[in-house]
This record gives sequence, structure tokens and C-alpha cells, in this order.
Amino acid sequence: MDSPFLSGASQAWAALGADSSLLERVSCGGASGGLPARLPVMELARATVAVCSLAAAELASLRTRRPVPRVRVDDEAVATAFLSDRLVRVDGRAWSTFSPLSRFWRTTDGWVRTHANYPHHRARLLAALGVPERAEEEAEDAVARAIAGLTALEVQESVYAAGGLAVAARGPRDWADSQQGAMVAGQPLLTTARIGDAPDRRLGDAAQPCAGLRVLDLTRVLAGPVATRTLALLGADVLRIDAPQLPESQEAHNDTGMGKRSTTLDLGENTDRRRFGELLDAADVVVTGYRPGALEQFGLTPEALAERRPGLVIAQLSAWGHYGPWRERRGFDSLVQVATGIAELEGSPDSPGTLPAQALDHGTGYLLAAGVLRALTEQHRTGGTRLIRLALAQTAHWLVHGLAPAPGKDEGFDAEHRMAETDSPMGRLRHALPPVSYDGGPVNWARPPGLWGTDAPVWSDS
Repeated sequence: MDSPFLSGASQAWAALGADSSLLERVSCGGASGGLPARLPVMELARATVAVCSLAAAELASLRTRRPVPRVRVDDEAVATAFLSDRLVRVDGRAWSTFSPLSRFWRTTDGWVRTHANYPHHRARLLAALGVPERAEEEAEDAVARAIAGLTALEVQESVYAAGGLAVAARGPRDWADSQQGAMVAGQPLLTTARIGDAPDRRLGDAAQPCAGLRVLDLTRVLAGPVATRTLALLGADVLRIDAPQLPESQEAHNDTGMGKRSTTLDLGENTDRRRFGELLDAADVVVTGYRPGALEQFGLTPEALAERRPGLVIAQLSAWGHYGPWRERRGFDSLVQVATGIAELEGSPDSPGTLPAQALDHGTGYLLAAGVLRALTEQHRTGGTRLIRLALAQTAHWLVHGLAPAPGKDEGFDAEHRMAETDSPMGRLRHALPPVSYDGGPVNWARPPGLWGTDAPVWSDS
């Protein structure tokens, strides 16, 4: 690997427990000016895509019985992919990734950020602040007035108590001094573990690393769907399952639903619960992105999954980690940026700032996919049921404290070079091409996304 780019990828590859000598098969290049920031965002993006690509190449080597292919990470492709949710178009139409009530607000002692993209989160925010449902512009004014009379922590705690999302803006030192921040700092970038015995997974010959593998996708915007979108690129049969009572954005699915199918099942209803059990009994990988505790009521703990389906790969993603006082709190990339001090570091004396992309989501998504790919490789060698865990807060800690900017100057960046168009059920879809690649690997998804929640709850070859 080119020496300026070795550090970040080496750290991530080591966290995955992989053979360091394979890093020699990776090189980087291309225009690198697509993600300008004070923090080393481009280094995070490049490193996460590099290790995901290398993990795919490593598994491809097992499936093809050939040497591990070389990986070339193109910075322009990486930056475009990290902006994919903002670049996606249907018949030329863009969509707004954030609602008017998802933003920073001034409080009596600083700033707070709210997240209200989903209707139920919006309703809970308004209820917590005592604001009646009303038109968007009027709601904004009323929310601003309500928050202006409260401290940031008062807003945070009252909104969370109502089931909504709000986080007080902190500096890096304040976060480090908090109980949750201290616990995050004590964690590795990600964890991998063998949690049960199972025979070696003998994958047959195949052109793609994930060919023939079935992935249950229990994730929502954005990191989890990025991971499963990547597994679909590499040949997996990915079936996303959502609860019918939880609304999802078709516009978001237009970006992250590439290569997948999507259905809805109500796990609280007996018939759907049985159908889900049948899908689970034939799955190879389960990826979850709900907050810790949300799926346990349905018996979906790692221990229960390992007992029911020995040899499963279980990948779990959360915002704040599976530990500490915030373990069961909801969270999104934008809120993790605010809590961990990133917003302060990227801001000005007058207001907090943001990263140039939802880089915590995208970066964690590629790390999650890499973890699954490496688990499949290790299962081929030594079997076992495998558990991978990541958290947006751990990726944030890595960005702030573990990565350093690579030397060199930014070059011109043109996302148009890394976009493609295809027909879809929604119309003419324009989307970013995948950044994960290796010699001989796929260059685009086999199918576009469909209408969210409309596929049958069956595996493709059933």
C-alpha cells in the first residue's frame, strides 16, 4: 500500500484480525478533494473502503482458488460513494436528506441538535416541547421558541424521555469526561468474536465472494444499509425486513436498496413471526442496526441466534455502543457528531459545524461489511458462529483521535465520473457507483432498488 495511506487502513485491518501482509496488495490514487474537512475524513473514507475491498478480495480468492486479487482504491470513487445519499436522483429529482426540524437550535447555554426525519420522531419532538402539530414553518418557529428557553441538556433529556432524538453539543473534552465517552474511548474500533461452535463453512467455487449466501438485513438508515448494499454487490442474496408500522423513506431506499429486495414483517404477529423464523433458519448472515434492546424481545440476542443457527455470522451496529448509560439510546450520524465534539471541531465560534458527508455512517457501513467478509473467510478455515460489533461513536473516536491527515494536496473532484444511470420501478435512477472493488470484481449492482417493502418474504431461490 502507498505509504501515505498505510496508517488508517492498517489500523482497521488489524482490528479485523487479518493478515497484515495482504495490505501490500492495496494501492490508492485519484482526485482526493471530495471530502474537505478539518478532521481527516478522506483518510477515514479511504481506509474503510480499502479494508472492505481487501476483505472482499481475500474471500474471492477462496471462492476462485486463485491468489488474492489486487485492490486499487480510487479517491474520487470513494468520495462520490460517501456522498451517495445526496447525489441520488430519480428522473432528475433530488431529495432532501434532512427535514426542517432536524438541525441545530440555540439554547440558553449553547446548542442542541435534533433529528426528526421520521414522522414518529417528529411527533415525539413536538410533544416533548409542548408544541402542537402544525405546518412546518410554524412548527420551526414554535420549536425555536421552546428550545430557546431551555438548557441543551434539558432539551436532550426531555426529548429522549419522550422517545425522540436530541443531543446537546459538547466539545471533545466534555465528551471524554462523560461516562459514555470514557467507555467509548476504552473500546477498540470494532470487535469480532467466535461465540459458538460450528463446522467449517466450505464455500464452493464461485466468481463472486458472496455468491450463494443469504443475508437478513434488519437495518435502517444509513450505516447498516450501506453494509448490506455492499454484500449485495458482492453476490449475496440480501433481503431487508422492516416492521410495517415503522415508515421508511423511499428516497433513502433509492440509494441504499441497490442490489437488494425489501419486505415487511410484523414480528409481534404470529404468522409473520413464523415466516421470519423460516427465513432465519436458512440465513447465513444476520445484520442488525437497531439500538441494543430493541430486538431482544423477539429472541434475537446473539446467544439465541447462535443456539438456533450454529455457523451464523451476526453483525450488530449501534449508535453509542452495546455498553454504558447510553447503550439503549437512539442515535444517528448527525447526533453522534454533536455528542463527541466533531461538530465543535468542524464549526466556528458562532455555531457548530458538520462533516462534509455522513462519514460516520458510510465509514462504519464499509467496516461492517468488511467484518462480515472476514468472518466468512475465518469460518472457511476454522468454522464457528461469529459476532461482529461496531458503533458510530467508536468510529467517531477513531476519526478524532486515531487518524492523521495524509500528506499531499487535494486535487479537482468531479462526482459525475463515478455516477451511473439505470431504469427502476421509481423511474430513471441516477446513483453513485460502488467504491469497493478489486481486480476481476463487480463494478455495479446486478439490480436497482425496488419499491420499499413490496417484495415477497422469501429467498430468491425458494
